[in-house]
Amino acid sequence: MLPTRISPKRALAIGLGFALLTACSVPEPGTDVHDPYESVNRATHWVNGELDRSALRPASQVYGTLVPGPVRRSVDNVADNLGMPSAVMNKIMQGDIGDAIHNTARFAVNTTLGLLGLFDPASDMGLEARDSGFADTLAVWGASEGAYLVLPVFGPSTERDTAGLVVDILTNPIGTVLGPKLGSQAEDANLDFTIASTLNSRFELTEAIDTILYDSADSYTQLRLFYLDSRRFSLASTSDDATVDLYGDLYEGLYDE
Repeated sequence: MLPTRISPKRALAIGLGFALLTACSVPEPGTDVHDPYESVNRATHWVNGELDRSALRPASQVYGTLVPGPVRRSVDNVADNLGMPSAVMNKIMQGDIGDAIHNTARFAVNTTLGLLGLFDPASDMGLEARDSGFADTLAVWGASEGAYLVLPVFGPSTERDTAGLVVDILTNPIGTVLGPKLGSQAEDANLDFTIASTLNSRFELTEAIDTILYDSADSYTQLRLFYLDSRRFSLASTSDDATVDLYGDLYEGLYDE
């Protein structure tokens, strides 16, 4: 069901990720926010804001208004389920076999009893998602966070997270497992569910995101603070980037309709 060996494509992508890391800038000692590319980042942030204002936000409002909550929840469940093989692979590379087995069991339950992930019986059985990506793996392996980056479309990131994102995209296990059988249909379906899940997240978090992007005196600084604090907290259990979660209640109320 899940990849058991590293293919040449995956090995090349991992090597590319490490190549990107070798170019990471080094922060000055005691620097909490390392942002040497701020001028370029601010320009990209402005473009992303315009894309959100003109396309993503309106599309999310249409999607959230026309598609009932239970249907949106099922789409999110499928998107999460499609990400489980990648989480398993990364947990193995992190040496966390317990979480790898846990995620494998979750994937098996939701793919079968949950009808390919439309439903989430695994969570009711105590098999909650333990997500992970290659950026998390890099953190476990000791790679530094690097400089803060703002990526076109993708938004806030760091040099380490960007390297992880590149590897995650190029080594998506769904394409590796289902690709030979379904061709491009597997990757197309994965992309479709990811886009729908992104629209739903934007819709559900409209107030919080709008506050940061459109009501802040300096939305760039506010979003940078939010991303770095949240990201460091999420890595607290697997790296030295621990911090206090200042935004723990941001997602409260999701699907409380």
